[in-house]
Amino acid sequence: MIPAFRFLGRDISSYMLCVLVGVLTVLMMLLFKKNKRGMSDYNLIVLHVVGLAGVYVGMHLLYAATMYKRLFALVRELGSIASFADFAARFGEVFGGAVFYGGLLGGLLAAAICYKKLRLTPDYADLGTCSIPLFHFFGRIGCFLAGCCYGIECPVGFTYRHALDEAANNVTRFPVQLLEAGFNLLLFLLLLGLFNKGKLRGKLLRLYLVLYPVFRFADEFLRGDRIRGSIWILSTSQWISLLILVSVAAYTVIVSKREKSGLDKKIEGNF
Repeated sequence: MIPAFRFLGRDISSYMLCVLVGVLTVLMMLLFKKNKRGMSDYNLIVLHVVGLAGVYVGMHLLYAATMYKRLFALVRELGSIASFADFAARFGEVFGGAVFYGGLLGGLLAAAICYKKLRLTPDYADLGTCSIPLFHFFGRIGCFLAGCCYGIECPVGFTYRHALDEAANNVTRFPVQLLEAGFNLLLFLLLLGLFNKGKLRGKLLRLYLVLYPVFRFADEFLRGDRIRGSIWILSTSQWISLLILVSVAAYTVIVSKREKSGLDKKIEGNF
């Protein structure tokens, strides 16, 4: 599609522009909705910035993990690299890409640490959860414009001519990026509606971590790019989707048992 465009004599990445719009849109949404539960501007901004830092680190680290052969080669050949420019180019090949699940896990870890340090209420977690699919919506639009994360060959779809990945070009492909963008937008509206109505308070993240992985697992079968990596018959993202679902199920069982145990003790204490 349009991986970049000229502005004032400079090439501007369509993907990075979409990411920037996503970051600003999420921040405006957070600040606009904070009054719903009387949340602090400072805490929301800190949570937003820390979460984004976790996203940035996590998405590049997981990409490097999928490029483990190049990573090992880089480590082995460190002593023979002639110049810093050569090292930077090789480093970019290993860490230059991004994987959404890495960003999600990194962002959640960073946000969880911030959440605990600032002693925030569940409302911050719920509103923060709403921001995930909203940001992801803009990210997938950026993927579509750049021609990355492209779909399988399909008689109905779009044909890239200038995609960053040459393998995507000159073949009609299913617009899997737009499908995922649409799903993320619907998921955002669902979560925001539940937040506005005060339903499932403190549990919206668990709901997201069930709905998105289920969709992503199915969505991966429509992906045509192989650079994201695979293990046996499933892609890396499909395995992570399954791991997240199992983890959420296990966490829910543990929490339910603790709540039941606490309720039983409370009932016994009343007699």
